[in-house]
Amino acid sequence: MSMSKFSKEYVTQTNASNEVVDLTNCDREPIHIPGSIQPHGLLMVLSVPALNIIQISNNADALLGIASVSLLEQPIAQLLPSDQVEQLTASLLLDEIEAVNPLALRIQNSEGQEQRFDGVVHHVDGHEKELLLLELEPAPEEKRAYVPNFYQIMRTSASVLQRAANLLDMCQASAEAVRRLTGFDRVMIYRFHEDWHGEVIAEARNEDLESYLGLHYPASDIPAQARELYRHNWLRLIADVSYQPAPLIPVENPVTRGPINLGSSVLRSVSPMHIMYLKNMGVAASMSISIKKNDQLWGLISCHHNSPRFVPYTVRAACEFLGQSLSLQIAAREDIDDYAYEMHVKNIQASLLEHIRGDQSPFEQLLQHPEELLSLTNAQGAAVCFNDRYMPIGQAPGAADGMRIVDWLKEHVHNDVFVTNTFSEHWKDAEQLQGMVSGLLAISISPLQGSYVLWFRSEVVQQVIWGGDPHKPVQVQPDGSAILYPRTSFAAWSETVHFQSQAWKACEVDAARGFRSALVDRALHDLLVQRSEELAGLNKQLAESNQELDSFAYIVSHDLKEPLRGINNYVNILKTDFADTLNEEGLSRLDTLQRLSHRLDSLIESLLHYSRVGRVDLAFAETNLNEMLDATLELLRARIEEQGVEIRVPRPLPTIWCDRVRVGEIFTNLITNAMKYNDKAEKWVEIGYQQPEDPQQALIFYVRDNGIGIRDKYFDSIFNIFKRLHGRDKFGGGTGAGLTIVKRIVERHGGEIWLESTFGEGTTFYFTLQEG
Repeated sequence: MSMSKFSKEYVTQTNASNEVVDLTNCDREPIHIPGSIQPHGLLMVLSVPALNIIQISNNADALLGIASVSLLEQPIAQLLPSDQVEQLTASLLLDEIEAVNPLALRIQNSEGQEQRFDGVVHHVDGHEKELLLLELEPAPEEKRAYVPNFYQIMRTSASVLQRAANLLDMCQASAEAVRRLTGFDRVMIYRFHEDWHGEVIAEARNEDLESYLGLHYPASDIPAQARELYRHNWLRLIADVSYQPAPLIPVENPVTRGPINLGSSVLRSVSPMHIMYLKNMGVAASMSISIKKNDQLWGLISCHHNSPRFVPYTVRAACEFLGQSLSLQIAAREDIDDYAYEMHVKNIQASLLEHIRGDQSPFEQLLQHPEELLSLTNAQGAAVCFNDRYMPIGQAPGAADGMRIVDWLKEHVHNDVFVTNTFSEHWKDAEQLQGMVSGLLAISISPLQGSYVLWFRSEVVQQVIWGGDPHKPVQVQPDGSAILYPRTSFAAWSETVHFQSQAWKACEVDAARGFRSALVDRALHDLLVQRSEELAGLNKQLAESNQELDSFAYIVSHDLKEPLRGINNYVNILKTDFADTLNEEGLSRLDTLQRLSHRLDSLIESLLHYSRVGRVDLAFAETNLNEMLDATLELLRARIEEQGVEIRVPRPLPTIWCDRVRVGEIFTNLITNAMKYNDKAEKWVEIGYQQPEDPQQALIFYVRDNGIGIRDKYFDSIFNIFKRLHGRDKFGGGTGAGLTIVKRIVERHGGEIWLESTFGEGTTFYFTLQEG
């Protein structure tokens, strides 16, 4: 007996050189292009539409007494009578060419005797319009005598399938029906698990044989490319495992310039690995019928015989029909069961979603409905993690171990959903949790905040009986490479499976994923509400601060103006009354004092203007901006003419809803600055607007010049009050409040202002205005 975690250990090994040997050694075998067939039949590759034989198996002499090579490049009419050639030609026009199978063909052998064959035709994948496969199998002398009560077996089997109480009963009835039809010593229903290892779930056998029912077989026994062929073909027959392959001549197909694809051929030669495997089992003949669900391989009806056994086409067709019927029944049963369970899960999900829509925190709500949370995924335990809190439910780890799991998820899992039924394979410490967390399904709500919902499944200890040691032996080749070979021992081999839970169903994972989306939406909503409330509070504080600042600026500027007027008057009195007494230095100081008082008066006037802009209500009205611009330019005309500035207006400005006076102030200030900060001999200022890409957005106005430009490091600071980039008296002086006032007016119109500039070449100020 072996104690194991039942991981993928049984499909990987190492050789003496520590070279990893895995299933790809078998998976790489090109079993669809063996270049040969089983010799109980004859295979020909025909060109389309001429139906000339361009490739043939090298066993025509044994079956017909005619050398295969002599038939190459000959028309099929060389072998078949004209009526059958016409029948074969007509089949080429069918969408499903296999519908004509089997063709009852008559061929004269070298002695002039007529031999009867079952003819089976297939297209060649990728060359449907160029090539046709024709397989010939000797027809039994009396087909109906081959299987007693043929019709009755089929009728009874169909009835049993419909009445079967459960899936295992259906499989057992199918196994018994196939055995009665074929006469094989053993017929098994072999079901694939998620990791592609198989289990015998039903069996009909000769009483002298040991039962294989309940045995498991590793995925390596049927490698990936063999499973793919089973998915595409319903049936596979090996009449005699000791056969000598009949090679195709020529080896390369003249059309494909390579080996012909025999994936759809019944006669296709079998992998030497598989032949060795069957011989090691003591099997002399075998047949497999695929069981499919939703076009995926679900399992096989596997037939074994202790001596060579050929099964005619008609019997194989009946078995194939049974396989298709069983496939439909299994799909229907499982779909019904899955649908019922999915509806159960969806109802639980709907109830939980209703709970988290309340005013209370969604995480707190989950803790109030523990049974529903567990039932959502059929888990034994769960945990809700938020704000560094770990709240366990049911059979769940304690807080310390639970937070270690959360920390592991934060570090190693970057997907929204993590699911496993063997958590210890991902996190070794899970083995220390006494099987409580063998399975884990986790959804992340906010990994940064450590918000997760976790579901736990406990360990399910299983005793798995393998049909022989599942570890395929490694054989080292002469070149030093290592290859996995078929097992030679099939004695029952027991394995105890630890640290594995029941697998999570797809609908359970989907339910958790959908629940996560709802939790994330709710968490985002709560965060948005919280941030909105915080923002509203900040806006209120800001509005109050702005109002207080405006009031302070108004009061200060208003109250300071009177003392400044007194200082200015007092200076004038001193200069008049003491003109003869004061020396030159005294008079100079009085001039400086007067100049400074004028400067301070200008600053206070700007501050007062700024505060008024923020305090007064805007007088919105329909405004023709062309008329407003004409009035502005008229006020500036003397300066425009004095400096020789060219005013450019590329197209008429629109009419908008705004405060005419304040918007006029924007244009006045920007045009004045454009003229002031210009050192070019030929100065120009352009006023215009642009249509935004989105018609719902506001118009973009601009004032552009070819002046001195602004360095990009000053793009933000120039809008600060009293910020000047040049000396106090340079470029005509100023207080540095103009752009601050412009920005305030634009913002009060719901717009924004920005600039583009190249130092030394010019500047463009852009601004938007939301119509009131």
